Amino acid sequence: MDRRVFLASGVGLAAQTGAPKLIRPRVLKRGDTVGFVTPSTYVSSPDELATALRTAEYFGLKVKMGANVRKKTGYLGGSIAERVADLHAMFADPSIAAILAIRGGYGSAQLLPALDYELIRKHPKILQGYSDITALHLAIHQKTGLVTFHGPVMLSGFTPYTIEHFRRALFETTPIGNVTNPKESNPLRPAHTLRTVRGGRARGPLVAGNLTLISTTMGTPYEIDARGKILCIEDVGEEPYSMDRMLTQLRLAGKFDQAAGVVLGECSRCTPREFRPGFDSNLSLGEVIDEILGGLKIPVLTGLTFGHTSDQLTLPLGCMAALDADKGTLTIEEAGVTA
Repeated sequence: MDRRVFLASGVGLAAQTGAPKLIRPRVLKRGDTVGFVTPSTYVSSPDELATALRTAEYFGLKVKMGANVRKKTGYLGGSIAERVADLHAMFADPSIAAILAIRGGYGSAQLLPALDYELIRKHPKILQGYSDITALHLAIHQKTGLVTFHGPVMLSGFTPYTIEHFRRALFETTPIGNVTNPKESNPLRPAHTLRTVRGGRARGPLVAGNLTLISTTMGTPYEIDARGKILCIEDVGEEPYSMDRMLTQLRLAGKFDQAAGVVLGECSRCTPREFRPGFDSNLSLGEVIDEILGGLKIPVLTGLTFGHTSDQLTLPLGCMAALDADKGTLTIEEAGVTA
């Protein structure tokens, strides 16, 4: 059997990496109760909390707030113990169908050594968020095999595109299928530009997250596993030299050589900072991407709308996907939830 095809199968990949068996959480339904948590930065504004509640109500969901949601410990949403307690309580509570982060920010990586992964494995539920929530995605999926969801937090903008893909990922048991950027009203000046860095097709389980969080968990027990996978990475507000540094770290660690394919998000505002560039002469992010990823022997696509962008995909992490970098599409072949 061809090694690439073998690694692209769930059985083959698990055998090669020792990964736990994939666990899918139950599909969301109208009337379900979801748990709101703040595992990263605090959310204490009553107006922001009202916005988050309105978002859940729009989808016909009831809400149970984490006991420590309004806590504020400096820039964090409570102490490590308080934030961990909220996550444990939500996973253990049989009335909770999904656990949704209100926002990202900073701090979720602090929780990883304190999480009860056996509790999480025994009570599989939807866990959704992006940005700083990347740390939870990496650790929980690797330790338990649970499919988690890289997608909007409850304070995201929820454009019609975001709403559509949120529904398809969490409320339907059929595979999401082809995803690409929103249809452009002006194809000559698209709002979201997809670009093929290196053409080709690849297939493998999805792994996705914020580049800064992926970088800062390197060398830890929660380091990203890219072997045979479609690696989706994004960031926001980083200067090109900073993106260069983090992408170079992944390249030196062999992550791009191990991956089946690479997809970059829009990486909004990843430009030299106005009036204060990092260097007298600079590179664009596109030049950095081409230099580091253009020579890979796998397909590379940049500009897909996931992560820090107004229009957000919801990606089921761990599910099989196929990348066609020439066509600019990612096909989610497996549902992330089960009946």
